[in-house]
Amino acid sequence: MSDKKIIGKRLRALRGTRNPSDVCYETGISRSALTMYETGQRVPRDEIKVALARCYGTTVEAIFFTD
Repeated sequence: MSDKKIIGKRLRALRGTRNPSDVCYETGISRSALTMYETGQRVPRDEIKVALARCYGTTVEAIFFTD
């Protein structure tokens, strides 16, 4: 599995049952961008990585760096 796909699965799991619109509002990204990140089509820029980590109460490393 590619790194993008692994990251996408992590992002989707972190969102859980939260409304995607709420995550988009909190992070300042579009719904289409969130979908692309969660499906592994794209990896966000560094500032978006930070915003997503804050939104989910975790670290950038925990989400975006694979073991």
